[in-house]
Amino acid sequence: MPGLGRSLSVRHCLTFATGLVECLCFAGAVFGWASLVFILKTEGYFSSLCVNTTEFNATHVLDCSGQDEQFSFVFTIASFMNNFLTLPSGFLFDWFGTTMARLVGIFLYTLGTLMMAFSTAALSNLLFPAASLLAAGGILFLITNMQVGNLFGSRRSTIITLYNGAFDSSSALFLVIKLLHETGVSLLSSFLFLSACSVIHLLRTFFLLPRHHIPYPLPEGYTYGITCGKSKTLSLVQTTTNGNTVTEETALNKDVTVKQEKSFCECVMSRFFGLQMLWLSIMQLRHYLFIGTLNPMLQRLAAGEPSLVSQYINAFAITQLCGVLCAPWNGLIMDRHKGKPRAAGESEQEADLRASVLSLFLTALQCLVFSVCASIPYLPLQYVTFVLQVLNRSFLYGGNAAFISVAFPSCHFGKLYGLVMALSAVFSLLQYPCFALVNGPLGGNPLYVNIGLTLLSLLAFIHPLSVFLHCRSLASQRAISASS
Repeated sequence: MPGLGRSLSVRHCLTFATGLVECLCFAGAVFGWASLVFILKTEGYFSSLCVNTTEFNATHVLDCSGQDEQFSFVFTIASFMNNFLTLPSGFLFDWFGTTMARLVGIFLYTLGTLMMAFSTAALSNLLFPAASLLAAGGILFLITNMQVGNLFGSRRSTIITLYNGAFDSSSALFLVIKLLHETGVSLLSSFLFLSACSVIHLLRTFFLLPRHHIPYPLPEGYTYGITCGKSKTLSLVQTTTNGNTVTEETALNKDVTVKQEKSFCECVMSRFFGLQMLWLSIMQLRHYLFIGTLNPMLQRLAAGEPSLVSQYINAFAITQLCGVLCAPWNGLIMDRHKGKPRAAGESEQEADLRASVLSLFLTALQCLVFSVCASIPYLPLQYVTFVLQVLNRSFLYGGNAAFISVAFPSCHFGKLYGLVMALSAVFSLLQYPCFALVNGPLGGNPLYVNIGLTLLSLLAFIHPLSVFLHCRSLASQRAISASS
């Protein structure tokens, strides 16, 4: 019916738009840590760790390396929790559905903002649970929103990468709080406002998102949210037979269809999953160490000039806004084959994998160039580093989610996405010993650590090469079958 079609189209657009705003304004705020640290230092958080020292020329200086290390430790734990808690979040989403996952996420995020609001210099340790809760709540917002790509069929990867780009750009939220703080708005007021915004998240949960999941491919007439009258919805029942998961899709007024899928364990043990984890972990470590050490790095390159450091921190935070603009390019690369005729005998999944090779390669190449620029101790060059960082980060996380969605069964998306993020989080803990190495034996000079990470980033090229060889092997098998 035309009226129903228009209604569904409007609802789909509202779901997409409000989800984009949610990811852009809230989900990844913790990654704007460098902007927030600038405020926290002026407020005296962890200031007891600053000590007076005497240099070789008998001048007295205030050494705040202990304070910097503590702020870096807060971010290390928060970024670890952001990734590691993606695993239980993925299981929560797959098993209990969208509504339950979002209610948990809203609770965690609200609790985190309240802890931030009521923290003080005397209660600096509140930053540890507050930042971790913000990260955990934010990742649940992202996971529950990425399924919106299923509503848009041929643009599925583009929507997924766009949401991941918005997640990255939301790190600019702390820049907004920093600028407001400079005009006299307290941290208490800013974070209480964020807490009040939880009402908006609740309204989206009940009116513009499904109770369970948005299926893919989308059944005709599928509706969700609070509706009037009888709607066509899809229920998913999973059973296990001889180690294989059978997904039964039952739509109202439809016959039952049964589809054989790989089991969760088979997916985890596959070569693609292992290489995807390696690909993500290496580049993520490079980004986390860069963000966590940005403040001390800029202070060293700017000779401790506060106004110059603030200028570069603002520039970094502003570039983060561009993540939402960069990420869809990756999705368009992966969706570029949609609507085009496929080769004889080529499946849609094979076409998706073939399209992902360029995305995986470009992401690894961007990381290599970004790492090289970050290793050069020249302050003006950091503007270029900031641009490369946000471009690579938006490609990295959007490409990770999009690849998992095309390489593995959709019924395992939440679990696999959560597992790969959790395992990469364990790897990302290496950032703290790297920071301690820079502050200790290397005397504050990160050059050798940066060179090591640059060489390590070369391993990320193994994954696109492996997918390319796999696709070429499938094409060769098709050619042999066609000729015989």
